[in-house]
Order: sequence, then structure tokens, then C-alpha cells
Amino acid sequence: MTGTTKVRRVGNAKPPTRASKLLQNRWAGIAGLLIALLAPFVNASGYALSVMTSAAIFVMLAAGLNIVVGYCGLLDLGYVAFFAVGAYTSGVLSTRLDLPLLVTVPAVIVVTVIAGIIIGAPTLRLRSDYLAIVTLGFGEIIRITANNLDVTGGPSGIYGIPHLTDSPVVFYYVTVVIVSLAVLGAARLGRSRLGRAWRFVREDEDAAEAMGVHTYRVKLAAYIAGAVWGGLAGVLFAAQLSAISPTSFTFLQSALVLMAVVLGGMGSIPGVVIGAVVISVLPEILRDLADYRFFIFGVLLIAVMILRPQGLWPARSKEVS
Repeated sequence: MTGTTKVRRVGNAKPPTRASKLLQNRWAGIAGLLIALLAPFVNASGYALSVMTSAAIFVMLAAGLNIVVGYCGLLDLGYVAFFAVGAYTSGVLSTRLDLPLLVTVPAVIVVTVIAGIIIGAPTLRLRSDYLAIVTLGFGEIIRITANNLDVTGGPSGIYGIPHLTDSPVVFYYVTVVIVSLAVLGAARLGRSRLGRAWRFVREDEDAAEAMGVHTYRVKLAAYIAGAVWGGLAGVLFAAQLSAISPTSFTFLQSALVLMAVVLGGMGSIPGVVIGAVVISVLPEILRDLADYRFFIFGVLLIAVMILRPQGLWPARSKEVS
């Protein structure tokens, strides 16, 4: 029939419901930002601000890993390496050269890009389980290296890192603004031409390469972008604690960030934000249960993944004509 257009639905063949359209509304993101901005008016104690700031930093980590895992489909089990590189770069420069943390940000970006190239260039030719094992090894190499170098303080780490501000409330709001911009940037990348190439690689790398996509460069771009997000989160982490050590950058941290991405919904920015908040805040809510809190935390995660395997807020299918 002439004058008609065939529409092909990619991914889930079910049409979007009214609820899903509502959740996709841009006002949902604004509502989430308003909740974060108004949270200190509900509870502005030192403990609450610390938990909320840590949750915001964790959201930035999850947004960065979502670029690698959710958009491009690269299973990275050593993402904490970039978190450590960013934190240690800013910590060394600020303590050894007496530089403000903001001045160290350009150096952090450069170093994390170099780290992304060094780690990603030889590993991204691998796929699936092999890639996961190699990235896990690189994550441990970064931690062990920091544990044995004098410039990083060895096992004792680095202390006396300057704060961005002396006020916990102001620092929380600064963190929320930075993380919001990072999340928005990740969302824009996902909708860009490069983001579409990432999705093609995730769905079928061989088909993408046959259609002219330079899959190796596309994957390396995703890895570098994720590295920058992780490095900047490391700067915020160093500024919050004013002290870092190798024990802060273990495999468990990488596993928790990956868990947030999977729990929220891989490739979905709103889902990743919700997943990161749940993973970072839920153990604190269960703190009164003492030794049982991690057991209950694990049971709840298993229940969610069984009842909703696609994630709390999955990425919606796209239609192309």
C-alpha cells in the first residue's frame, strides 16, 4: 500500500501504557530534583546530610557505569578503579601542592581519560565473561598499587584533603547540583548519535559492525565517558571525607554500583537514579536491625529482582520508522 509507513518497535513489543508515559515525562526528573533540594528541610542533622551526600555521589557513580553497562552492554566489574583514580588524583594534588579541589578537576579529567584508554584499549576487544574478568583484575591492580605507593600514602591513605566548603548543607547542595548536571549529561549522551551507536553495539555487535559502526571506537568512547564520571565522583568523595584509603575502593564497591544499575533498569537514567538511592540508603534505614540488616537487605534485593527482573524503572522501547 502506497503512502503508508511501517513502524518497527525495538525491544519490548508492548505499547507504552498511560503510567509509563507519565513516568517518562520530563517533570518526573524535576520532581526528583526538588525532593533532593527539599530533603535538608525535613532532616538537616549531620548524619542525615552525610547519608544524603553519599547517596548523591553514588548516583553519579551509577550514572557513569550505566554508560558502560546500560548503554553499551560492556560488563565492567572494576569500575571502582576510576573512582579511586579520581579521588587519589585530587587528593595527591591538593595535599602535596596545596591546591584547592576545584583546581584539580581538569587534572582529574585528563588522568581518568588516560586511565580509561590504558585500561580499555587492550581489554575492549574481549567480550562477555572475559571482559568482566579482565576489568575485575584491573580494578584490583589499581587498589593494590595505591596500597603500595608512597605518593598515595600506602595503606594509611591520604588525610587532610581540603573540603569544598565548611558547611555540610552547602556541600550537599553543591553535590546535588553537580550530580544533576552529570545525570543530565549522561541522559543527553544516551539520546545522541553516539548513544544510538552504543545501543546498536549492545544489541548485536556483529550486526552493528556490519552496518558500518566502528565498534571498537564506540566501546572505547563509552569506557572513557564512564571513567570521567567515576573520576569526578571520586573528587566529591574525597571532598566529603577529607581522607581516602585503599579500603574505600574494594570490589564490593564495584558490585554495589553494578547492582544499582541492574536493580534500577539498565539503560534507564531514572531507574539508575532510583536504584542508586535504594542501594545506598536502604542499609542505613535498616541500621537499627544491627547484624540482621544486611541479611534483610539481601532478601529484599532478591525479592525485587524475582518480582521485577527488568528493573524498578526499565528503559522503554523505541520506535523507528
